Amino acid sequence: MTTNENLIRIFEYALSQEETGKSFFETSLERMGWGAGVAVFKQLIREEEKHIRFIRNILEGLKTEGVARLDPGKDAVPERSDFFDIAGKGDSMEQIMYESMVPDVTVFSVAWLIEKDLSEYYETMAAKTEGKAKEALTMLADWEKSHERFFREYREKLTEIYAKMPWGG
Repeated sequence: MTTNENLIRIFEYALSQEETGKSFFETSLERMGWGAGVAVFKQLIREEEKHIRFIRNILEGLKTEGVARLDPGKDAVPERSDFFDIAGKGDSMEQIMYESMVPDVTVFSVAWLIEKDLSEYYETMAAKTEGKAKEALTMLADWEKSHERFFREYREKLTEIYAKMPWGG
């Protein structure tokens, strides 16, 4: 298998995983109904859509030109967002959780695992590639790591709040 074929497979798998993650987040959003946690998932869905466009552009370049394209235009390149920066959230995170009718620890645990799995995949593949593909995979790993950190801490705080809730309301 050529290097280009390997890269195509790497990014096709990445695209599949991003689409699966987005689908999970959309389904979870429907299940959550309303509340502040919904805002988190809506933002994540928007970011996952950017990841999908970014990867599709890379794949198109690999398939048509034999190179990973990283300059698809502003709309397709995911920008770092402070939305998932826990350090800057502080008390606002607790407010988000208390505003939620019934926050779902399981949903946030699965979200964390999805983001963790993707960040590890991107890191592993970046270590095995070079050039623009390595750059793209490193960028994707960094974006997913910020989501992973957010959901891990969110999940931990939800668990802590649930543990302190009085039984029976």
